[in-house]
Amino acid sequence: MKVLVTGAAGFIGFFVAKRLLERGDEVVGLDNLNDYYDVRLKYARLALIESDPLFKFLKMDLEDNDGIAGLFEQDGFDRVVHVAAQAGVRYSLENPRAYIDSNIVGTLNVLEGCRHHGIEHLVYASSSSVYGANTDMPFSIHQNVDHPLSLYAASKKSNELMAHTYSSLYGIPTTGLRFFTVYGPYGRPDMALFMFTKSIIEGKPIDVFNYGNHRRDFTYIDDIAEGVVRILDRVAEPDPDWDSNAPDPGTSRAPYRIYNIGNSQPVELMRYIEVLEKCLGRKAERRLLPMQPGDVPDTYADVTDLMDVIGYRPSTSVEEGVARFVEWYREFYAIDS
Repeated sequence: MKVLVTGAAGFIGFFVAKRLLERGDEVVGLDNLNDYYDVRLKYARLALIESDPLFKFLKMDLEDNDGIAGLFEQDGFDRVVHVAAQAGVRYSLENPRAYIDSNIVGTLNVLEGCRHHGIEHLVYASSSSVYGANTDMPFSIHQNVDHPLSLYAASKKSNELMAHTYSSLYGIPTTGLRFFTVYGPYGRPDMALFMFTKSIIEGKPIDVFNYGNHRRDFTYIDDIAEGVVRILDRVAEPDPDWDSNAPDPGTSRAPYRIYNIGNSQPVELMRYIEVLEKCLGRKAERRLLPMQPGDVPDTYADVTDLMDVIGYRPSTSVEEGVARFVEWYREFYAIDS
């Protein structure tokens, strides 16, 4: 296949592009290489795949209407993986407009490209943050998710609604993926594992929000990428049993699906820190702080539909995943011990 991967220099986009290339697909990677975090990390990711003859990279903003339209016109994609986004819950409180520009306008441009060029399947990134104020665990795709707690979460919920509209109006098969706390090598520097590791190595205290009472469904990046590729291969179809009198939020009469991709084994934040300390051979100085605005205390994925329909579930333990991250971090930043 020829696949467009948006956000190809980003954490998830890079690993998805790499996985597609490894199996022989042609990949066009799109990214604007913005400076939300250190762009050297983005270039380092690209350096690992840019020599592949099946890979082509384009620097472009998603909100560039004409540019995105021209890209779809020229390249003739079969399928699209749309994982580019302005990420970060806390940053959405500081710079909300960035989320509208990238996550709403950008996704509209991708949907329009799919609409006008016969794309076989659009797979796009949603987030576990859409569950918002829900407390019924584990989070299920069949739950109502109308109470987001951050603009980031609202933008991701909006993407799901936009995708459903295009699936319904134009018959475009779309699948939204709610990712749960993704971590691993080449991860974003604004994510907890990266920040904790850097601070512990430098002998600085780490900020532990909600006094360490969080539980997160930490999901290793390789498991995420494998899930995305498997779902890309399973084109969304209408649910013949969908009932408009009792509408199921996770499926539709249109060719539209939603899946959770999470490890389905929530881990207490303090346990996560202990695993990291063991891998680093150092103890952390913990600065306990209250829960931050827009944050949620726990996440826990119900992956029943992912297993039933796709036949897949993430399985990497935090012990294995954190160890791999620490090994990468030490090598990437040339840290001996």
